Amino acid sequence: MMNSNTTRPSFPRRPRREDTAIHFGADYNPDQWPETTWAEDIALMQRAGITVVTLPVFSWAHIQPDEDRWDFGWLDRIMDLLAQAGIDVDMATSTASPPAWLTAKHPEVLPTTRTGETLWPGGRQQWRPTSPVFRRYALELTRRMAERYGNHPALVAWHVNNELGCHNAYDYSDDAAAAFRAWLRERYATLEALNDAWGTAFWSQIYHRWEEILPPRLAASEPNPTQLLDFRRFSSDALRNYLRAESEVLRAITPEIPITTNFMVMGDTAAMDYPSWADDVDFVSNDHYLDSRPGGIDELAFSASLTSAIAAGRPWWLMEHSTSAVNWRPVNPPKLPGELARDSLTHLGHGADAICFFQWRASRAGAEKYHAALLPHAGADSRLFRDVVALGRTLTDLSEIAGSQSVRARAAVVIDYESWWSLTQEFLPHTRLDYRGQALDWYRALVSAGLRVDVVTPHNDLAAYDVIVAPLLHVVPTELAERLRTAVVGGSHLVTTYFSGTVDEHDHVILGGYPGALRDLLGIRVEEFSPLLDGDVAVLSNGATGRMWSEEVTVTDPSVQVLRCYEQARGAAAGAPAVTRRAVGEGSATYVSTRLEDEDLAGVVTELLAAAGIEPDLPEPLRGEVIAAVRRGDGVDYWTLTNRGNRDLGSSADVADMLGGTPLGGADKLGVTDAVVVRVPRG
Repeated sequence: MMNSNTTRPSFPRRPRREDTAIHFGADYNPDQWPETTWAEDIALMQRAGITVVTLPVFSWAHIQPDEDRWDFGWLDRIMDLLAQAGIDVDMATSTASPPAWLTAKHPEVLPTTRTGETLWPGGRQQWRPTSPVFRRYALELTRRMAERYGNHPALVAWHVNNELGCHNAYDYSDDAAAAFRAWLRERYATLEALNDAWGTAFWSQIYHRWEEILPPRLAASEPNPTQLLDFRRFSSDALRNYLRAESEVLRAITPEIPITTNFMVMGDTAAMDYPSWADDVDFVSNDHYLDSRPGGIDELAFSASLTSAIAAGRPWWLMEHSTSAVNWRPVNPPKLPGELARDSLTHLGHGADAICFFQWRASRAGAEKYHAALLPHAGADSRLFRDVVALGRTLTDLSEIAGSQSVRARAAVVIDYESWWSLTQEFLPHTRLDYRGQALDWYRALVSAGLRVDVVTPHNDLAAYDVIVAPLLHVVPTELAERLRTAVVGGSHLVTTYFSGTVDEHDHVILGGYPGALRDLLGIRVEEFSPLLDGDVAVLSNGATGRMWSEEVTVTDPSVQVLRCYEQARGAAAGAPAVTRRAVGEGSATYVSTRLEDEDLAGVVTELLAAAGIEPDLPEPLRGEVIAAVRRGDGVDYWTLTNRGNRDLGSSADVADMLGGTPLGGADKLGVTDAVVVRVPRG
């Protein structure tokens, strides 16, 4: 084993490829295979057009076999081979999962659950984000990696840890308790302010010493709701603080190498407030895995758009997705022919300048051995690998898109992580509100109306949008309420729903009637919530049905227009308003007091867009059939059109002609599992 602390010699750097091309790559785990396979790997990578690999994500135990032993030899060799082959490296710091010797020597780094159980080694991410012991070892590894490979010609980016918080977002250990108290001191300064914010007069929870405060461990009943919200804020910040710690080491040694870490903007992943992390990386990267159920492509585009918003419209990297089946759902079907390219191009259309996968070679052992890869168990003589090679050619053809920025849509759906967190607590009027699912419903309805749609956060410029849909915007601080009012007065058309505007940043109910912070803007008032029991529906005046919720809405401003009334509902009298719209300044504010779906939601969206004078972005044959995303180049726009899977839409040439452009890449036809990229000159 190598025990030397000497660094690698300096190499001349070559131009960063991502400035001029779309990167194409995958996680690569050469240490999991005999070195005799490496030459074959690199030859097949070159055949496929691979330009970048991420390594060595989970190799700490190989690099540091014991506390006093280091072995970089194998990593030196593969780095040199990749450099000679012209393949770049996004180098992970290998800190994602500590080696067995570390956790055996220091079991105090292991996370603790809410119920006091230890999360033992045997999986991955078995470390506390706030552990000073873990951090000492991890930062030493990070330092050695930076010193050794900082000047290597293959290195194009640093990849901090991996999927921070995927399995260890919430730790309730003594380390976490101490860090939580420090975080609270910084946030509130005094116990008096904390007691007021947490409402600790309730249930005799008043704190007289900081040492009395604990994380929300298992209690006799649901813990204090503001404590829960603050713990989620703290937990996201603890992971962010860890990201900053590794980044500081890397920047001190290699200031010219950009830093990223792979976010997980997908599905129900909500523990990390990624918009607040964006400034801590030099470029945003994201992992996303297709939901194989019907409508999964809509969720993919929704997540890709949200990633673009977090990146402020700048290019980002798709760090992981799957060529075919994953291994972690109850049933894992393979992707259909065409879906590999369709998914990749949809991410590219929403701003991704790198299309990468987990992983290069399918594992033969371990927990992810049935997860698809670019090189499957069947080898290079397989349909999947041929599709990978074809995708590499397509991305080369699309190289002119690299570096172009996303073009803002006119309509936006708002995702607010703090509202999402608040709506996962117990002791709510309804505990199955499905925050992200309802946001996705509105996204689909707007797409079905023929619009391009951005998914944004409150951090983005909301006033830049003609239509702002903010369902279940539960937590509304004064500053956000004022920004929304200003946007509406200036010409934006806001749509929000029940249980919005209800609480402030401390999770305190805004008194005077619901929807609290948005009550005056909407021109309505609600005295009492009336969530619906399972199986109950609310019947509206046009025959539409609402689920989950109903309310007795009172109109408080004579300018409010009632668009739908209740005919029959558990919590509203016949004739009571169900959907209202108020003209305000140059815009309007709409309130929807029940959960509408499918055609019923589409009907409201169509009516609201007509009232606002907003026409579809797409020609009639494509409306509702495709998801459209646009990136802007020099004198040209690049439209990516993704078929939503309803029907074949004809040749790519015919589709491009509808937009006044020409096909640039993608499928020859826009079939049900296809996407095409169209170059449209800008007049």
